[in-house]
Amino acid sequence: MWEHQSLFRVSAQLFADGVFNLLDRSLRPEIFLLGFATAKEGDEPGAVELEPPTVRYRPEDFAQVKARAASAEANAGPRDNVYHLHPGDHDRFEKQHWYELMCRATSETLCALNEERQENRCSFCSTPVSLQGYLVTVVLQLAGDCYDGYYVLPKQSHTRPGNLPHAAVLEFLHDCTRALREADTADNDQPMLDRDYNELLRSAGRRLMLGVSPGSTHGLYDACNGVAALRHEGDEGIGTLLVSRRLHPAIVPVLTLETPVTLRDHRSVRKLLELSEGHTALISDASHIFGLGQPVSENDSQYEPLVTVHFTNHYSWEVSHAGHVLMRVVSNTPRLPQGKVAAENFARVAAMVFPTLNHDSIDYLWDLAKSATSQPTGTILVISAGAAHEAQRLSRQSFRVVPRIMTPSVLRLVTNIDGAVLIEPNGMCYAIGSILDGLATEKGDSSRGSRFNSALRYVNSSKYPVLAVVVSEDGWIDLLPSVNG
Repeated sequence: MWEHQSLFRVSAQLFADGVFNLLDRSLRPEIFLLGFATAKEGDEPGAVELEPPTVRYRPEDFAQVKARAASAEANAGPRDNVYHLHPGDHDRFEKQHWYELMCRATSETLCALNEERQENRCSFCSTPVSLQGYLVTVVLQLAGDCYDGYYVLPKQSHTRPGNLPHAAVLEFLHDCTRALREADTADNDQPMLDRDYNELLRSAGRRLMLGVSPGSTHGLYDACNGVAALRHEGDEGIGTLLVSRRLHPAIVPVLTLETPVTLRDHRSVRKLLELSEGHTALISDASHIFGLGQPVSENDSQYEPLVTVHFTNHYSWEVSHAGHVLMRVVSNTPRLPQGKVAAENFARVAAMVFPTLNHDSIDYLWDLAKSATSQPTGTILVISAGAAHEAQRLSRQSFRVVPRIMTPSVLRLVTNIDGAVLIEPNGMCYAIGSILDGLATEKGDSSRGSRFNSALRYVNSSKYPVLAVVVSEDGWIDLLPSVNG
């Protein structure tokens, strides 16, 4: 299709890995490029190009995409027929409309292929870009069981995200489309997707909050960050905000402000947040605060689940709907809600790092990991094949112990102090309170704090197979397997 298509695909794959691994490593993103020759019919040789050619699909699988898009155009109703007085404007509209139809037809074709082959993948396509005689689209595929496992808001669409992963997909594909357009310029033959991963997730968070705002009012995400950053008389901001249109029948007014307070006035909103307690919350339409109210009971005929913003800590807040947490934001960094580590996920990662372990040994390590994740102040459990040697190497920055089999009850005691607990895959403990070392890595995340980053540096620098269970004070739980595992 064009000279640097392989470079572009590799860049897009690395970009997708960086973004979606921050959300959930089980999403396992895969990227390939799909190009449709504009001067050829679908069944002609060379009409469809794939990058890489070794992808599990064949050009013949997409031979009917153009025909499907043309059929959709022919069946379009009067609402889809828009005419512009200026010929240039009308031509641009027709071209963009055709690109959208091609995108939809490609998505439908991939969905049908996944169902036919019973593949555990969800497929998403960027808007095609005309590039050197081809309509090129970026295809992103995610693990279906993981992606579909997250709660989805009602009334979602391809422009209104239903959850944070969906919003991240939309932002990612938007960046890919922009990069493809730059690939067709004379001074940029090698486009690179080098946007900061957390910055993309912040844009995804803004997109999600825009979708839940009545009337699609801009600014709710940044307003919540501004309020969460403030203290009132030294206290952290803890309270609740209900997001709905004014005079919503599912809310019982408790106190109404004569003059609504704009959400841009962060200090006033932070002060009013002190009034919220229990079921009583501030009421906002994403633009102003109108007062206090309570949602009606679920048995009430007027009941309707409302979007709720919970301010949980300093610089921390989360948004939920119908009891499901959609997004948790800490220090202006959106993440998915992290619950307890799933037993199946832990077993899969442990078996990958330590392939000689039997099921009983993995179950025992799982019991220890569960005990570590219950530590409210955060901790690190390091499972290393070289724990004995590492305890000796780190003797000046740890408390070495007489080797003993670690138990969940003892682990709860030793994780009350700072530092990591070093154990072998057989459960033998050699050190507690260990200060981990390691070389700096590009995988570091400045928004995650020292505990996560020190564990990441240690794992990536270790010469032994190692698995670190990192429990942060903000509630995030990470499994960090070694690159050697």
